[in-house]
Amino acid sequence: MRITTKGRVTIPRAIRDQLGLLPHTELECRVRGEEVVLTRADSRPRGLRVVAHLSGRGDIPMTTDEILALTRDAGPV
Repeated sequence: MRITTKGRVTIPRAIRDQLGLLPHTELECRVRGEEVVLTRADSRPRGLRVVAHLSGRGDIPMTTDEILALTRDAGPV
């Protein structure tokens, strides 16, 4: 493979076919040591990705209703 003057690389057809990479498939590029790793980008909307990432990470033993009650009872700032 060769990088063009515009920084583009062509993924060989056999690899695209094997992984089901079609035109307009979004990919993410990461550096791992001396390697460049391409992975299929998460196609879920950003809000869903954030919720999935944060789900189960809270360490406050409060229910959602208790947290909302705090915001409602806060009054003017």
